[in-house]
Amino acid sequence: MTVFFQKGGTGIRPGDRHERGLRTNEQIRISPVRLIGAQGEAHGVVPTTQALEMARAAGLDLVEVAPFERPPVCKIMDYGKYRYQQSKKQSKSGKQPQQKRKEIRVRPKTGEHDLMTKINQARRFLQQHNKVLLRLRFAGREMQHIEEGRRVITTMVERLQDVSKLEQGPRMEGRQMTALLAPKT
Repeated sequence: MTVFFQKGGTGIRPGDRHERGLRTNEQIRISPVRLIGAQGEAHGVVPTTQALEMARAAGLDLVEVAPFERPPVCKIMDYGKYRYQQSKKQSKSGKQPQQKRKEIRVRPKTGEHDLMTKINQARRFLQQHNKVLLRLRFAGREMQHIEEGRRVITTMVERLQDVSKLEQGPRMEGRQMTALLAPKT
């Protein structure tokens, strides 16, 4: 067997590896192998064909668990069940989904009904465990009525306080007023 060594590679030819990373049954072409039985008992070094026959007799799969050992270590197991357990273990130990920041844009003159629509949208984002940035943009002469913008932002914050906590209060940034809400845990 020709082995290709690349920087960061595994040393195994591209077609040799099963899509899940472990070779099973007929994919194991090296002989002999060190065999571990279905209950974990060691059978020692046996020819691959004999190990495959033992696995078939037990109604299970022969799985190469340590391909880089010499001879490679194979175990008799139910490969489908093993893959299922590995995926469950990985999903359980995996990180929590990354929290995203969603943005809701309004204006000081946004109507009451439109404001309720934006609040419902923000509520949905918060229930999906995303942070919500409320951004109110002032245009032209609206800058003379900053208190109207502050009223709109505080109204939104108050109506969302049952599903959120205020992470950053309303503050001016140039021609914009922003507030940041985080979901309640």
